[in-house]
Amino acid sequence: MNVAASNIANANTTGPLPATGGSSTSAAAGSPGIAPTFPAAYVPLRVDQVSQSSGSAPGGTVATVSTVSPSYTAQSDPSAPFANQDGLVAAPNVDLANEFAQLATAKYSFIANAKVIQAYAETEEALLDIKA
Repeated sequence: MNVAASNIANANTTGPLPATGGSSTSAAAGSPGIAPTFPAAYVPLRVDQVSQSSGSAPGGTVATVSTVSPSYTAQSDPSAPFANQDGLVAAPNVDLANEFAQLATAKYSFIANAKVIQAYAETEEALLDIKA
């Protein structure tokens, strides 16, 4: 859920295209000869479920977090101070529909896991009542 929430929150966090070297070619206001630098565009993340079919305790999955590739798309924003000579900036490659689907999946996975724990607790309680 953290990865999807971070991607959604930063979907509009643009930056200079990497080809520009992260800085503008024009001088900063009040500082002749010094080019301003701007932070890079947000790099979106993704979560992959990897099967644990081997090892000391086989079974289940583990979540691995990696960066989305390509991490940005060129977007037109000539008013941005870090836009290149063509008016393009780097926008994070975030698919909002997919991110909301990931949030829904995480929600229902949590509910299902909670139901398993609840059923286990009820079964254990019933088993203890039989022995008594």
